Amino acid sequence: MKNSIGLLEFKSIAKGIEVTDEVLKSSNVELIAANPICPGKYISILSGDVGAINNAVEIGKKLGGVFQIEALVISNIHPDIFPALTGTSEVNSINCLGIIETMSCLSSIMVADTAIKASNIRIIEIRIARGLGGKGFTIISGEVSSVKKAIQAVEEKYISTGEILCASTIANPEKELIKRIFG
Repeated sequence: MKNSIGLLEFKSIAKGIEVTDEVLKSSNVELIAANPICPGKYISILSGDVGAINNAVEIGKKLGGVFQIEALVISNIHPDIFPALTGTSEVNSINCLGIIETMSCLSSIMVADTAIKASNIRIIEIRIARGLGGKGFTIISGEVSSVKKAIQAVEEKYISTGEILCASTIANPEKELIKRIFG
């Protein structure tokens, strides 16, 4: 059962592709994403059970060597994180939007998991670093008080790390804006 995510970031695209291939060959994990990001980095996001993910990340760290920037395991990940990463979350009605901008693509996943575990919200999208200079952002939705509570939990946990650039709450966003963001 996939209940964990492994995150690997490399400062070499070639090494990132090579290590991702080896990790997939040697571990019982599923590849969620593997792509170059700005500026000339490479990320791989894996899912699986916690034991397999721990093994995959350890292999990735070992093989990545000096090219490995970040390697992280998030166990007991909320199941709504997976569709938000792949752009398959359903967007019905939106009362309030929360946008959390992070310094790295990997931290955007961590803040999304924290937000959804802290409050009754939906994760709409986790956008990771394509054309964002290595940054990421997470978009959440729910009642205004729930979105504010989720953002507060994220800020309390991550603001001291420097990973949060900005967090905004937008009550009753305009339909035209919603259409542009998710259209």
